[in-house]
Amino acid sequence: MKWTIVAIYLLSILHIHFRGRVRLPFFRQIFDHSSFVSPLNTFMHMFSGVPSTPYLPTNQFPDLKPLQENWEMIRGEALNLIAMQKIRAAEKNDDAGFNSFFKTGWKRFYLKWYDASHPSAEALCPKTVALLRQIPSVKAAMFAELPPGAKLNSHRDPFAGSLRYHLGLVTPNTDRCFIDVDGQRYSWRDGEAVIFDETFLHWAKNSSDVNRIILFCDIERPMRYRWAQKINKWLGRTIMTAASSPNETGDQTGGINKVFRVFWHAGRYRRRFKAWNRTVYYIVRALLIILIAAWVILG
Repeated sequence: MKWTIVAIYLLSILHIHFRGRVRLPFFRQIFDHSSFVSPLNTFMHMFSGVPSTPYLPTNQFPDLKPLQENWEMIRGEALNLIAMQKIRAAEKNDDAGFNSFFKTGWKRFYLKWYDASHPSAEALCPKTVALLRQIPSVKAAMFAELPPGAKLNSHRDPFAGSLRYHLGLVTPNTDRCFIDVDGQRYSWRDGEAVIFDETFLHWAKNSSDVNRIILFCDIERPMRYRWAQKINKWLGRTIMTAASSPNETGDQTGGINKVFRVFWHAGRYRRRFKAWNRTVYYIVRALLIILIAAWVILG
């Protein structure tokens, strides 16, 4: 049984690594977070009700049409938030999912995050929040800002139970501001939408001198079977709700981010070690992971 589990895990890592045209170096893939959740995401990919392609046609998701039809109203509430300086980075290191993005100036304001509560969104963006509530497939939504010169490094998102929807609100309207998903680029335009699979390697860059504001949503991945869809819904309610992060005091902070806040402060010593000697740091980290894996497999 133990070796069966190990074999399933290794096959899942290989599936994640070879899925798509763009890949991480294999050694980096082994220690990437996407390898740790690979059995879960392999399940999602196996029973997915949509093709395994980097981008998906928006017309296959007709329930999302009201978002694009009301993009100017949504943009108005986003611009109001910008005027109030409410779209911003996490202030208390309590956003594990997007923590690394803040380093280059990326900012966000949560409108919805699975079953978590965000009273700030209801108070400041009532029309957009009301519209989102009318679309059950939208499990999470935020306004996301990518300022001039910002770049998000290549990564995979950790949960394959969703697809990513972007709606351009205030964009440079130029190919100098783009997202690259599995080697295929898309440039945002005002009022236009795109859907992609965020478990392919992707990265983004704004080389223009104009800010970029989009509506950023997690859409529940359609599954081929009802039982698989129920599993997906359950995982979203439990795991993803636990990853909620607040805009302001009074918003819900999920358990994952409460723990992350503690580990972030403890990680200051780890970051000092990494700054002292990156080579030694990566060697020690790899050895610790190998020792833990050996203990799990052989213990």
